[in-house]
Amino acid sequence: MTLDFNTLLAILAMAAATIFTRVGGLVLIRYVKLDERRQTAIKAIPPAVLMAVIAPTAFATGWAETLACMVTAIVSRRLPLLASVIVGVATVALLRAAGL
Repeated sequence: MTLDFNTLLAILAMAAATIFTRVGGLVLIRYVKLDERRQTAIKAIPPAVLMAVIAPTAFATGWAETLACMVTAIVSRRLPLLASVIVGVATVALLRAAGL
């Protein structure tokens, strides 16, 4: 297996952009005063991103995926993001195993 220099350079550039974006957000948020309204908006971002990612799956696939998306949407209101994803994956696996 060979690795093209341009491919390696692109991967490293994307990694650097990701790291700088995340670190930059953490640094800049120190200078922003967060009132109750902004805190509520920030807390709504992870479930909104999760729904944006799984919504196309809910409408473009079978019943197992659609039901798992609904379960994920429901549990994401109470559980952390990672736990919601785990519940969704487990749900679709069980429904597929059941033949849906």
